[in-house]
Amino acid sequence: MLKISAFILFFVGVQLKTNAQKIISNIDIEGNAKTKSYIILRELPYQVGQLISADSILYYNKIAKQQLVNTSLFTDIQLTANDLDSTHLNIKIVVKERWYFFPIPYFRWVDRNFSEWWNARSHSLDRVNYGINLRQSNTTGNNDRLTLGLITGYTHQAVARYQFPFIDKKLKFGMGMGAQYFTQKELNTSTYSDKQIFTKTINEISKGYRVNVNLSYRPNLYNRFNFQLGYGNSAISDSAMLVKPNYFPNHKKSLSYTDLSASFSTIKFDYNAYPTEGNSNEVGIYQRIANGYNLSSFQFRKLHAHRFSNAHFYLFETNSLFKILTNQNYTDNKLMGYGNLQMNGFEYYVIDGNAGSIAKAEIHHLLGTYTLPRKYGIAVLDKVNSKLPAIYYHFWLRAFTNLGYVYSEKPSNASKLSNTLLRSFGVGLDVISIYDLVIKIDYSVNQLGDKGLYLHGGINF
Repeated sequence: MLKISAFILFFVGVQLKTNAQKIISNIDIEGNAKTKSYIILRELPYQVGQLISADSILYYNKIAKQQLVNTSLFTDIQLTANDLDSTHLNIKIVVKERWYFFPIPYFRWVDRNFSEWWNARSHSLDRVNYGINLRQSNTTGNNDRLTLGLITGYTHQAVARYQFPFIDKKLKFGMGMGAQYFTQKELNTSTYSDKQIFTKTINEISKGYRVNVNLSYRPNLYNRFNFQLGYGNSAISDSAMLVKPNYFPNHKKSLSYTDLSASFSTIKFDYNAYPTEGNSNEVGIYQRIANGYNLSSFQFRKLHAHRFSNAHFYLFETNSLFKILTNQNYTDNKLMGYGNLQMNGFEYYVIDGNAGSIAKAEIHHLLGTYTLPRKYGIAVLDKVNSKLPAIYYHFWLRAFTNLGYVYSEKPSNASKLSNTLLRSFGVGLDVISIYDLVIKIDYSVNQLGDKGLYLHGGINF
C-alpha cells in the first residue's frame, strides 16, 4: 500500500512539475545591429509577462524560430530559454543579419520560364532584359523594402517600389506604393496550338505605365489581408493592331483602367521558400474597371506540407482561377501558364480560357546536406570566409504528378489542351541554400508524350 501511495505521489509530482506555469520575465535580443527589436518581438508567439507551461517552451520556441526565419532578415537564429528561478523564465534570441543592400546587375529572360527561353527561343540574347536593380531590404530597420530599377534590352522599363510592413504602433497595418513604365519592340499577340506567337517590329510595338498603392492588415502571426488600388494605361502600335484587332477588350489601340484587388491569406509554414511542414490558404479577388470593359477574377490556392520523418515529406497543392469575361479578347483570355497557375511538364505551353484548376502532389526525400568549409588554409580566403555567413546546400529528391483542366467557352480550333484533362508526372532534384535560394531541376512527361528537362527557381534578396 505504501509503495502504491509513493508511486502516486511521484507520478503526481512529475505531472505538476511538467505542467508548471512559467512567467516570461525577459526577452533578450542580440545581433540585431539594424533590425528594430520590436520587429523581432512581433514575430514571437509569446511576450514578456505571459504565463506558459514548462512543457510548451520548446514548441513555442520552434514557432518563434520559424516566424523569424520567414522574415527573410537573418542568416542564423538561435533561441534559448533559461530558468531564473522556479517560476520565472528568460528567453534569449541571438540573430545574424543578412546583407540588406544589393546593387544587382539585372539579367533575365522575358519568356515565362528558363526552359522556354533556352530551348524554344534558342536562348537568344534579343529576348533578355538587362540593367541594374538597386534593392534595399530592411531600409529603416523595420523590414521595409525599397526597389529602384532601370532595365533595357527586350523591354525598356523603369521601376520604383517601396513597401513598409507596419505604420501603426500595434504593428498591424502596413502600406506601400509602386510605379512602372515600359516600352518594347516585340509582343505576344496570339496563341496557336497552345503556344505563344510573337510579333516583332523595328520600332516600338507596345508601351504602358502603372501606379499603385496598397494597404495590408496583419491581425496575428499567420493571417494577412491585402488591398490594392492601381491605375494604368497600355497601348499597342498600328502594326500590332493589324495583327490582333481584339488584343485589348475595347478592340482599340490603347486601354486605360483602374483596378482593385483584395486578398486574404493564412500562411503557417516552417519555411516559406521551401515548406516541409504546415499549410497555407489564399483567396484573391480582382476587379478591373475600364469604361465598360470590366474584368472580374477569383482565385483560391491551398498548399499543405506534412513531414513524416526527418528525411521525408509530401506536398499537395490546389490552385483555381475563374474569370468573368465581358467580351472575347486576347489579353483577358490568358490563363494557364501565367502567374502561379503553372503545371510541370507544360513549360512550353499556354492555354487560354475562362477558368482553370490544377492539383499537384509531390513526395520529397532528403539526399543530404553539404556545408562549404570555413577554412582552406589560405590566409586571405579564410579571413574573408570568417566574415561571411556559413553556406550550406540541402539536396532533395522529388517525385511528382500534376492534374489540370482549363475551360474555354470559345476554344481555338488549334488548341489541343483546352477543355481536356491535363496530366504530367516526373522526378526532380531541388537545391536549397541561404538567402532563400531554391533551384529545381525537373524531368517531366506530359500526356502528349513530351519529355524534357526543365529548370526553375532563383534567389530571394
